Amino acid sequence: MQHDTTIENTNVHRLKIDDREVILIGTAHVSRESADEVKKTITSEAPDTVCVELCQSRYNSLSDDKKWRDTDIIKVVKDKKALFLLANLLLSSYQKRLAKQFDVRPGQEMIQGIESANEIGAELVLADRDLKTTFTRIWRGVGFLSKFKLFFVILLSALSNEKISKEELEKLKTQDMLSAALEELSKAFPRLKKYLIDERDQYLAEKIRQAPGKKIVAVLGAGHIPGVKVELEKDHDLAELERVPPKGKAGRIFGWSLAVGIIALIVITLSIDTAAGFDQILSWILWNGSLSALGALAALGHPLSILTAFLVSPISSLSPLLAAGWFAGLVEAFVRKPTVRDFEKLSEDVYTFKGFWKNRVTKVLLVVALANVGSTIGSLIGGAEVIRVFLRTLFG
Repeated sequence: MQHDTTIENTNVHRLKIDDREVILIGTAHVSRESADEVKKTITSEAPDTVCVELCQSRYNSLSDDKKWRDTDIIKVVKDKKALFLLANLLLSSYQKRLAKQFDVRPGQEMIQGIESANEIGAELVLADRDLKTTFTRIWRGVGFLSKFKLFFVILLSALSNEKISKEELEKLKTQDMLSAALEELSKAFPRLKKYLIDERDQYLAEKIRQAPGKKIVAVLGAGHIPGVKVELEKDHDLAELERVPPKGKAGRIFGWSLAVGIIALIVITLSIDTAAGFDQILSWILWNGSLSALGALAALGHPLSILTAFLVSPISSLSPLLAAGWFAGLVEAFVRKPTVRDFEKLSEDVYTFKGFWKNRVTKVLLVVALANVGSTIGSLIGGAEVIRVFLRTLFG
């Protein structure tokens, strides 16, 4: 394989791979100029195939603005997909807010790639890995503390009111700036970059390699260009990159060990000092229940949802198979069932902090997430208190 890495400008890269020509267009996801550049390049080059950085679910989302109307939020919670949907909405919130700031459609450059491919009769290839697969691999690949950090970083950044200038946005399309940003990302979440950037670079490169035709244009976010150029030199196993790893045994073992340990310590303490044992039980209930309820309250959940979080958390914390947030979220969904209007306004409401907390769809998801966060913190503090009382009882 030989490469001719001639760069026509800072965003368009022409490569020679054996007897085929591959043209990579690096775009900013909310840049009108990027969409114009995509149209101009595809029209002038007339490729056999156009690859776009979309998976099927994101393609469907861009193609059907009304898809949210068919969402069964209760089923989402029951199927334990609330956190995935919440993360998806938070990330799209950030992109949509920038798109609104610059008066462009979110994903306009990808939409333009699809439209231009259809106009010239080129074959369209959806080249990105399924978003749910990426999120699942991230979630199961990072540690316990990283999950908390990742959740709140996404939450705060997505709902921040900070704006960037158009000049700063265009700078994001330069390799030096991107390399610096990815380096910072790697420091904060070393494992996150592997799943979010590196693996997708490999996946995108392999889909481009397998695309039919002698001339291929690929529309990619600028951040993927350096990695994809390197990965095009290699063969990759798409099935392995699409594989969803099973849940780790360590988490389940820790969860059941915590439950057995807490119960054992309380039973032993009760046998030595009944009053101290009841103190342990009370501490466990109050820490678990109160912090889970506080999480539901922070999501502005219904009083019944908050009460549910308080009552369920002390029990659910003793089982890795249960979570207080699921129960609180189901109650929220039943009591404040999202209306068609909530789903219709969802794309607008995710722009703002107020809208995110007001819309009944996102409110259910926030109740699930924040009640679970509170429950987890409460079980750690409550467990520490059980141990403290046990040691005090045992050793005076």
